[in-house]
Amino acid sequence: MATDQQLLLADPLNRQLINRLQHGLPLCHAPYQALAEELGTSSSDILQRISQFLDSGLASRFGPMFQIERAGGAFTLVATHADEDDFDRVVSIINARHEVAHNYRRDHRLNIWFVLACERPQDVPQVLQELELATGCRMLNFPKEQEFHVQLYLPV
Repeated sequence: MATDQQLLLADPLNRQLINRLQHGLPLCHAPYQALAEELGTSSSDILQRISQFLDSGLASRFGPMFQIERAGGAFTLVATHADEDDFDRVVSIINARHEVAHNYRRDHRLNIWFVLACERPQDVPQVLQELELATGCRMLNFPKEQEFHVQLYLPV
């Protein structure tokens, strides 16, 4: 039996929309209408399809990517280790913080990696200290030294 995600990807317009969205929205007053005209559908259909992508888990998020440093904030990459029997507890504490943008599970000693986004650079040490106290795990901070612009495109 096909999953919801497989059914969504079976639709040619959904694949076309996913491929097009990876290049960004049109920069105009009515971007969804412009996108709909480009793809031969309606703006309400575009919005419904994007909602389906999110609801099914086909897409984990839909939104802009911000340069937080330009707004006075800071991004940093953080790694930690949690024992397997404590993993879910530690991840739930990390995920409860509004500053945590996203995280990843890895198959090595540092098995939890996450991106921390703080409104002010001076908040990073405080948040890391609070996470260490709450989880009992040492947080290793890997601040960005250089920015790389990778135009990731994964055609479907």
